[in-house]
Amino acid sequence: MKQYTAAEYGKVAVMFGGASAEREVSLRSGQTVLDALLRQGVDAYKFDPAEANIVELLHNQTDRVIIMLHGRGGEDGVMQGALQQLGIPFTGTGVLGSALAMDKIRSKQIWQSLGLPTAKYRIAEKSGFEAGSCSAIMHELGNEVMVKPAREGSSIGMARVTSAKQLETAVQDAFNYDNQVLLEQYISGPELTVSVLQGRALPSIRMSTPHTFYDYSAKYQDNTTEYFCPSGLSDEEEAALADLSTRAFAAVAGYGWGRVDVMQDATGQFYLLEANTVPGMTEKSLVPKAASAAGITLEALAMAILATSMTDMRDGQ
Repeated sequence: MKQYTAAEYGKVAVMFGGASAEREVSLRSGQTVLDALLRQGVDAYKFDPAEANIVELLHNQTDRVIIMLHGRGGEDGVMQGALQQLGIPFTGTGVLGSALAMDKIRSKQIWQSLGLPTAKYRIAEKSGFEAGSCSAIMHELGNEVMVKPAREGSSIGMARVTSAKQLETAVQDAFNYDNQVLLEQYISGPELTVSVLQGRALPSIRMSTPHTFYDYSAKYQDNTTEYFCPSGLSDEEEAALADLSTRAFAAVAGYGWGRVDVMQDATGQFYLLEANTVPGMTEKSLVPKAASAAGITLEALAMAILATSMTDMRDGQ
């Protein structure tokens, strides 16, 4: 991994908090990263765009920003575009990739166009959704369906349903978060995730939870979720998953660091779920777990993420 000295980064704003539905997770991620950078001697400080105008970054003579905002306004290209306009370098994926990866529907459409595996799906539009179509949708998608707001993260607004009535209710609930909702065939099997760091796939992690699926509570609130790294894949499967994940991340213009989530069915086939361009960095988060398995400390991980803001690494982004 390319490395720089703490002094080369100059004054660094760690941007976290924000006003999205994922604010609480972002606060924890950002504080974790800020503390790690300070331990490495980086001149870093907290910046919460929900509490201060981003123009203050210029007043503070900020040299670069490490983005730890999750969800809308931080992970969808909006903040990336604002920082680009201000002329302030930032970490990770740019405007286009952030917008694409945040949108689960557009991501799936891109992956499908490239022949990358992803589950069957339908799209529900708030303006034209008909409850009477639920039975047909359930039948088409195998009678077990995941309902997902198109542009939310941390499993917010998601539900797993097994009947037309449940589908109708879950879709209406998901419309509280987005005008477009992804209805995806449920893949029965282990859920895995692959972190990508500076173009390299880190060891995969398999998640196991007693919850109906790997939801917000399983991710951040309780201690019943188990994480397996090594994930139990064969060497051949691990290599295939690493290749699929890096290709999927690149396909949506992901850059620098991120995470790709997949399901594996009973035949061993992998199915892409989504790409995350600013994944969690809390004590329970998956990227630090994968980095640790690869022998990368939290401090080294934070520095590697910060390195993606350097101009010589961002050519073409």
